[in-house]
Amino acid sequence: MYIEIIPNRNSTPAVLLREGWREGKKVKKRTVANLSKLPADQIEAIKRILKGDKLLAVEDIFERVDSWQDGQVKAVRTAMRKLGLQKLLGSRRSRQRDLVEALIAAQIIRPQSKLATTRWWHVTTLPGELGVEDATEDELYKAMDWLLERQESIENKLAARHLSEDGLVLYDLTSSYFEGVTCPLAAFGYNRDGKKGKLQVNYGILTNDMGCPVSVSVYDGNTGDPKTLLPQVQKAKQRFGLKSMVLVGDRGMISQKQIDVLSEAEGVSWITALRSGAIRSLIVEGQLQLGLFDERNLFELKHPDFPGERLVACRNEELRRMRAYKRQVLLEETAKKLDKVRSMVAGGKVRSESAIGVQVGKVINKYKVGKHFVLDISKGHFDYHIDEKKVEQEALLDGIYVIRTNLARAEFSAEDAVRSYKSLSQVERAFRSMKTIDLYVRPIRHHLEDRVRAHIFICMLAYYVTWHMLKAWRPILFADDEIIYKDFRDPVAPAQRSHSAMRKVQSKRLDDGSEVHSFQTLLASLSSIVKNVCRKRGADDKEATAVIYTTPNAKQLQAFELLESIRCSQ
Repeated sequence: MYIEIIPNRNSTPAVLLREGWREGKKVKKRTVANLSKLPADQIEAIKRILKGDKLLAVEDIFERVDSWQDGQVKAVRTAMRKLGLQKLLGSRRSRQRDLVEALIAAQIIRPQSKLATTRWWHVTTLPGELGVEDATEDELYKAMDWLLERQESIENKLAARHLSEDGLVLYDLTSSYFEGVTCPLAAFGYNRDGKKGKLQVNYGILTNDMGCPVSVSVYDGNTGDPKTLLPQVQKAKQRFGLKSMVLVGDRGMISQKQIDVLSEAEGVSWITALRSGAIRSLIVEGQLQLGLFDERNLFELKHPDFPGERLVACRNEELRRMRAYKRQVLLEETAKKLDKVRSMVAGGKVRSESAIGVQVGKVINKYKVGKHFVLDISKGHFDYHIDEKKVEQEALLDGIYVIRTNLARAEFSAEDAVRSYKSLSQVERAFRSMKTIDLYVRPIRHHLEDRVRAHIFICMLAYYVTWHMLKAWRPILFADDEIIYKDFRDPVAPAQRSHSAMRKVQSKRLDDGSEVHSFQTLLASLSSIVKNVCRKRGADDKEATAVIYTTPNAKQLQAFELLESIRCSQ
């Protein structure tokens, strides 16, 4: 018997199992079976059996001694290698440097507590590659102390890579909540996490104009945003050696008090925005004429209260409509709840002024629009109405913001000033990644002040690696991989995703038909690449072993290739 492959003109070849024999001088054959529907590996196995080969299952010959996830470790360590992270951490290899490198990689791959990390990472090749298989939780804490001692040196190296003279320096502050009450940094403050009753710690991140993190500073949880700004300026000038820079901060960060100090600092320009009260005053005084927005969405103005400064007024029509709609919905929802209280009073269920006040207090500011309601409460009576004049006054500011800067027009156009202020979204993206999406800096469980500082610094370094990985992987992620920073784009209008990015979002497929990934799903996909250690079945423990890695698929190979494009100076 033998296998014969018969070509078909318009379809796949037919695979036939045939038997042949001789009758006199003639060779005859007949088809025993049609094997066309069998997989190629099974057809090949039948061929070998017909040749007389003895086939054995792999598990009958070898046994798997151990296996570790390797693909995601290789990806993260490739990015670290391309970024020269080891040299950033320390010029010489040491136990502490290896442990810190492992902690940063673990924070990217599977962020969790230090104890959980020592138990989890043994399912990966990470500790084996760095020689820290025997690391204990206490050793990781000591490695964190070692890292904190080198924070200034590491940040100086990052600043030399990514900050430039006369370039933008972005800074913003956020907070994360604590589990516990004993840390000296923990305090009640302006809560950004929506965790009522939780102590928190504040930390600010300094980045370049592209959002690449350079430095992180940790403060008490009740520290106000403006108090953290001037130390960042001193750091940039003294430690990082910047003679001139353009500092960008939001309206809550760069206040008038800070501006008065910055005006005396040599080589420091700034870009921020006016608060809503100041904008309202400009409108009332007639300095900001809303009619000008009928022809354009951006124009410059000057005001004696802001000497030596430029004000750039902008109105985003889409934002104006969205805020008007949202306010109307919230007013209606609040009115519905107040109607229920009014019905309770009319029905005699609630009669005293104090009892009515309690019921009204439960609902009046639930949606943050209580200032627009006028209440009438007396014994056995409750009524309300909406103050339309207040609503109209607030509506005047819908979609309007005013950029404030001391930069001359020759240095920065009005459009560039607006774009630069909006680049603060890069820092906000860093906060989102560190808090929830990728790195999970919170909740903070450490109790010692230095450990909290070291933990947040590890998260910043992990984001530094992640930032570069995200940039390299843009073509295969949901991210927009076309040019983002376009000088000719409308600086006021909402950012628009490119057509190619929208195709990826809608189809969930790339142009080659393969799946689009998020950062985390791509890492999870890479984890299917496994390092297997095999040994001849039945052999003793001294028998030599063989290492077999999972063969990467096309998408995984592409992911590794893209990481090779990472450069330290990006």
